[in-house]
Amino acid sequence: MELRIFTEPQQGATYDDLLAVARLAEELGFDAFFRSDHYLKMGDVSGLPGPTDSWVVLAGLARDTSTIRLGTLMTSATFRFPGPLAISVANVDQMSGGRVELGIGAGWFEQEHQAYAIPFPPVGERFDRLEEQLEIITGVWSTPEGETFTYRGHHYEVVDSPALPKPVQAKVPILIGGAGRHRTPNLAARFADEFNHPFPAPGSIVPMNDRVKAACEAVGRDPATLTISAAQVVCVGEDEAEVRRRAEAIGREPDELRTNGIAGTLAEAQDKLQALAEQGVTRVYLQVLDLSDHDHLHLLAKLR
Repeated sequence: MELRIFTEPQQGATYDDLLAVARLAEELGFDAFFRSDHYLKMGDVSGLPGPTDSWVVLAGLARDTSTIRLGTLMTSATFRFPGPLAISVANVDQMSGGRVELGIGAGWFEQEHQAYAIPFPPVGERFDRLEEQLEIITGVWSTPEGETFTYRGHHYEVVDSPALPKPVQAKVPILIGGAGRHRTPNLAARFADEFNHPFPAPGSIVPMNDRVKAACEAVGRDPATLTISAAQVVCVGEDEAEVRRRAEAIGREPDELRTNGIAGTLAEAQDKLQALAEQGVTRVYLQVLDLSDHDHLHLLAKLR
């Protein structure tokens, strides 16, 4: 099982906070450091000092780390135009020496759009735009040097783009995820290298995997070429007192976290990871909510 660290900096984090966690995750041997792409806090937290832009932060981390992979869960297609996003991701991939992954979704958090003057179209249009963005981003990256790329969609049009710059990687891994029953599996089958289950409800993983598998087969793709992952909030302690202390620090209850995440002692966490593996998950994003608790990361490293 691959284990990755996943952070939610809109809840209140500076660049230095994120850098400290990313460097520690690298030192401890985690497979990747990922962050959310949000501009507004959620829940009863201050959010101070305020949000950070995901790709600006990842550009900094690309230079301030050495080996760990870096990415987003998930970049919102409503936040950026597809051409500039393709440029930004390629730039950060170059800056990191080829360590970047792009998780991308349709966007869902209406309040953050209202808070920062970002248009928030209806859900059908958001998915239409996401599909066209994926067409453009993958088209730009795959166009051979010296040739141009043209695309005409309903929402976006590209005419004779030089399709530059190119990422360092021959193919930047693309992550698509969610619980949508139709368009999400279809987009994953067509464009993604990884399908992610975000905080899956009990019993939901296998049925969704079946839908993704069927979507792959419908487009002639081997489902085995798609990595299956899950994001889970994590709260692990050496004993129950430590579990309760960490749960209280993030405003959650241990029993609720045991149901909806990976929580409890190391043995309990290992059992939950094994259960995910039995449902076809091979990669887990451990959502660490208290970025000041570096001892937690040291403990989580024992799960590797």
